[in-house]
Amino acid sequence: MQEADIRRTNLSQLLRRKRCLRVLEAHSPISALLAEQSRLERGSGPSLVYDAIWSSSLTDSTHKGLPDIEILSPSNRLHGIREIFDVCSLPMIFDGDTGGKAEHFAIHVKMLDRAGVSAVVIEDKCGLKKNSLFGNAVSQLQDSIEEFCEKIRVGCANRSHEDLLIIARCESLILDKGMDDAIERCLAYVAAGADGIMIHSRKKDGLEILEFARLFRRHCPRVPLICVPTSYAHLSFDELEGAGFNAVIYANHMLRSAYMAMRDVAVGILEHGRTLEVEPRCLGIDEILDLVPGTR
Repeated sequence: MQEADIRRTNLSQLLRRKRCLRVLEAHSPISALLAEQSRLERGSGPSLVYDAIWSSSLTDSTHKGLPDIEILSPSNRLHGIREIFDVCSLPMIFDGDTGGKAEHFAIHVKMLDRAGVSAVVIEDKCGLKKNSLFGNAVSQLQDSIEEFCEKIRVGCANRSHEDLLIIARCESLILDKGMDDAIERCLAYVAAGADGIMIHSRKKDGLEILEFARLFRRHCPRVPLICVPTSYAHLSFDELEGAGFNAVIYANHMLRSAYMAMRDVAVGILEHGRTLEVEPRCLGIDEILDLVPGTR
């Protein structure tokens, strides 16, 4: 079995074996390496690790100094994916934005399949993509159920095997369309062949995301359900797992934390005219040398 096949199979097996997966955003090889090496030892029970990485369109575009408007296609991001896979063996869940036109999505699925991506998530919006957390503060259009279901079917038909998961992301709660619309759409997406559902919400109390999980599980007790707790950051992994989610994606925190650190260090050097004061915020040179295997 080739490495790409093993990587894909690992995610499918993890979803069957574990109740809920921890997934961390990685926008570069070094962030992916950190995700893979991160481990929390506990006095009792197994160590806590990340099970997979998330390739975010937001952080990929921001990392390149570009707006998050679907300006980078999957083909533009393939080189970065390959660089990550050169140093990281974790399975990757790929943020495919809207998936574009169905004809384009068919080709991109084949590309991502060959590259070794484990899952592709597409959201049910159309037109110029805007970041979901803007909600209705900007113009965002939701695709029709029929059109989006056809895109799901096209994606499923163009993968080489079922270990490449096609995940449907529902934006009904983001766009204030209501719970009934969200449930109706997600059930239709599952019927069209989606291997899982990602439900997104910008409500900070997290109540609607928990309510969605409760209602969705009445209809689909075994379909993988994914959430992205950027807005409702107070909800713990254990709480989301208990609500019925099968994967929790921490979708942009590696880039956000790196940006803050780099900004503060850059200003600090200007302020003090030297690096002495900012050295405690920087990884030691010895640690850098030990971080990447084969450096010493």
